Amino acid sequence: MIKKIWILNHYAISPDMAGGTRHYDLGRELIKRGYRVTIFASGFDHSTKKYIKIHHQERFRIEDYNGVRFFWLNTVPYYGNNWRRVLNMISYGIRVLGISRGIEKNPDVIIGSSVHPFAVLAAWWLSKRYKVRFIFEVRDLWPQTAVEMGAIKATGIPAKILYAGEKFMYKKAEKVIVLLPNAKEYIEKRGIESQKIVWIPNGVDLELFDKPDYIDPSSEIAKVFRKHKNKFKVVYTGAHGSANGLETVIDAAYLLFKKSPDMHFFLIGDGPEKKKLIKSALEKAIDNITFLDPIPKSQIPIILQQSDLLIFCLRNLNIYKYGISLNKMYDYFASGKPVVMAGNTVNNIVQEAGAGITVEPGNAEALAKGILKIENMTLEERQKLGANGRAYVEKYHNTRVLADILEKIL
Repeated sequence: MIKKIWILNHYAISPDMAGGTRHYDLGRELIKRGYRVTIFASGFDHSTKKYIKIHHQERFRIEDYNGVRFFWLNTVPYYGNNWRRVLNMISYGIRVLGISRGIEKNPDVIIGSSVHPFAVLAAWWLSKRYKVRFIFEVRDLWPQTAVEMGAIKATGIPAKILYAGEKFMYKKAEKVIVLLPNAKEYIEKRGIESQKIVWIPNGVDLELFDKPDYIDPSSEIAKVFRKHKNKFKVVYTGAHGSANGLETVIDAAYLLFKKSPDMHFFLIGDGPEKKKLIKSALEKAIDNITFLDPIPKSQIPIILQQSDLLIFCLRNLNIYKYGISLNKMYDYFASGKPVVMAGNTVNNIVQEAGAGITVEPGNAEALAKGILKIENMTLEERQKLGANGRAYVEKYHNTRVLADILEKIL
């Protein structure tokens, strides 16, 4: 019997958008196996703060991507990290409850995916309405991450409410999916039995890298890469937020400005820190770094494959004792390029895979030295690091492998 899966993920995206496509990728794989997958997401884009998938006067819009059905919901817009963002989250939870009525026969399983609790609460409520199974997916340990980053106080009323809601959802869920390798320890301390917890990390659809999408030669990113085609290209893709530690990249680029004139940095993406980062680069008067707009996930493979070295940075936070599972990291590995990570995490996947170098977080000099070390390697040595990363994701983070785990609990 065909199983109908509903996934409630406020920030889910389709492959023509910029960002992580976890649920689309898993959904596409499940469809090949006879499932029907519907994703409920916001038509107001979290990254650009614009209505991308829906007109502001529409209640919802339905689109199909290779069999994966998206319900784009009209949620309250917001433009900063303030009370309107909370209203945006609440509006998602309320509107998904209303839109889901009568769209088809009852689903068989509903997956509620955090970051915020209202999507998960709505998923649980729908599971009660339709008398079906409820699975809670924990993408971030919320509110613990917010506490660690200093956004809220652990002893404050908002945190206490969120901790109570988190524990409530853990108890109500039939299964709890975690992305972080050591998140199980955290959840067990909340009084949840270990057999409920299933680890399904982020992964990558390797088909996208084996058959990379075409990129318009007249696009800005294509022109910039052509302009610097003879340079050693150091590339970052993803969010430009406080957790991404990109100020360290700016400082490293400054240190390498005269030391390595044949090197150029590309920061591709968007986020609340981007303007500040651009200003910092201008103040340092360096021209070895280019900031580019986000590109669709489908174009990431071809860009990464034109790079020489891929980088990402993390702040030195205690929350990383539970590990990391970054979409960009698996994309990097899949591209077959070497990686430099500035971070201190319990699961050092770059080291485990033998795919590159890890340096101390927040240390621009250490990052610069790591980048130089890779640049000074022979082409064969760099190719070996890239091949190690590719072999690692093929074995452990291929979407097909992850879909096998998900199917077992479905």
